[in-house]
Amino acid sequence: MLKALSMKTSVGVIAAIVVAAATPGIAADVGAMIERAMDGAHRSEANKLRDAFRHPKQTLLFLGLEADMKVIEITPGGGWYSEILAPVLRESGAMYAASYEITEQSRDFFRRMDANYRAKREAWPDVYDRVEMVYFNPAAPEFGQANSVDMVLTFRNVHNWAKAGTAEGMFQGFAAVLKPGGVLGVVEHRAKPGTPLRKQIKSGYMTEDYVIEMALKAGFRLAGSSEVNANPNDTKDHPGGVWNLLPNLRDVPKEEEAKYRAIGESDRMTLKFIKR
Repeated sequence: MLKALSMKTSVGVIAAIVVAAATPGIAADVGAMIERAMDGAHRSEANKLRDAFRHPKQTLLFLGLEADMKVIEITPGGGWYSEILAPVLRESGAMYAASYEITEQSRDFFRRMDANYRAKREAWPDVYDRVEMVYFNPAAPEFGQANSVDMVLTFRNVHNWAKAGTAEGMFQGFAAVLKPGGVLGVVEHRAKPGTPLRKQIKSGYMTEDYVIEMALKAGFRLAGSSEVNANPNDTKDHPGGVWNLLPNLRDVPKEEEAKYRAIGESDRMTLKFIKR
């Protein structure tokens, strides 16, 4: 990120910095950091195999990740993306992992996810020692001090919020914690245009229109979209919704596994929003 410059700085130096920041070589530094993280020993071979479906390098570069940013990952689950974000941000930036608060009423799934994420951090302190855990109430989500972070990232979560009726509040929470001009990056299973909301929730596939509407209502503008996570082989009409596909293969009969493995992971939208 360009730092604020003194008025005494020469026009020539300013121009050189601007040109350098726009050159492929500068961007490649972050790309190289992402590649090193992707190849790290802290990642399992099973997770590395999923890179072919999730395209983390292309996705994060499209969203504009920089090594000195303050970044919140929303409900990181098992920490698949944290494996890449944490080492990239460790030295110059800051990473926050935002998860549902754990109470006596919390579902066992949330408890397991929290325990697994903490175990991951403890197993690899040289990777995750500077990741800060943040807990929020989904009914009134707050992710940190207002206007304090550069980027909020969420991967394959919007359908859960739509089902719970908390999507609008979540997007408002993202807008509150982001600095003006900050980035919201959303990757989500993509439904066919015009799919009724009830069917979206049941299948796990959300329309781009729904996601964009939630973001616009919260005060964002759409800065761009990418097809990096598109999958034209996904017909989106599976009896068990997106969960029939990899990595779950939930309720898929043994004789049909090969068919679903051949499809790969779901077709996904990749959207970049900017806080106004």
